[in-house]
Amino acid sequence: MAGERVNEGVDQAALDALYDNRARVPEHGQIFERWAAASARAREGLPGVALDLAYGPTAGQRLDVFPADDDGAPVLFFIHGGWWRSLDKSQHSFVAPAFVQGGATVVVPNYDLCPTVSIGEIAAQMARALAWTWREVARYGGDRRRILVVGHSAGAHLATLMLACDWARVDPDLPADLVRRSVGLSGVYDLAPVSRVGFLRDDLKLGDEDVARWSPVCRPAPKGRHAAFVGGDESSAFLDQNRALAQAWGTRAVPVCETLPGVNHFTIVDELAEPGTRAQSLVFEWLDEV
Repeated sequence: MAGERVNEGVDQAALDALYDNRARVPEHGQIFERWAAASARAREGLPGVALDLAYGPTAGQRLDVFPADDDGAPVLFFIHGGWWRSLDKSQHSFVAPAFVQGGATVVVPNYDLCPTVSIGEIAAQMARALAWTWREVARYGGDRRRILVVGHSAGAHLATLMLACDWARVDPDLPADLVRRSVGLSGVYDLAPVSRVGFLRDDLKLGDEDVARWSPVCRPAPKGRHAAFVGGDESSAFLDQNRALAQAWGTRAVPVCETLPGVNHFTIVDELAEPGTRAQSLVFEWLDEV
């Protein structure tokens, strides 16, 4: 990435405040409770739901599938956030109904969390989950040639890594263009400042080599396309993260880099479930195009 890195030169107290989303949104607990209740309703109300399917050997490597009504549906693969160290797929089933009703199959994976595993291992698990999806999603109405990856926060970081993934290194049987498009909500694309945040440092254990390897801004622009959204009520750090990816990868790879007014780091996820929002409309548009 050319130029100044995100939050370079910011002092420790200011840096911690910029990335402390729960302190910035004191009602986050109520938001999580609302997500959990809506997610329980989604799992109970949608037909044919398959829960806790194993895509790898550890307890965290499980995913839920919400099938489309008809075969040949595009696939929405949603990766939850939580600083790679918290939250769960069971809190995010609520993103599925709108897209299932709109004709897509939805896959929501879990992954093992830091500090038990590293961010690099989590990225490997997401590649494994997508490989499983490519092999198995036809059983749930999905077209494996039409996978769109969407992620929130740390999940948006993982989504960009999946867009840039060398799939032949995961498995030579996988197509090079397994993921051609991704969408990020409140993404974290430069890990340099994150590696210095006080309340994250001990759990994430990001050294300089890890930052260089796992920061999307340090990678060449992929052949696919990424849409980067951020909430207008978020800290300047997340607005800067959005701009940094667009600067590093360019407008061909990041044709959409937008701030959504009136939403914060958590309510931005609600934009996926709400009809007519910019984020949901873009996801539907790209599901039609993949």
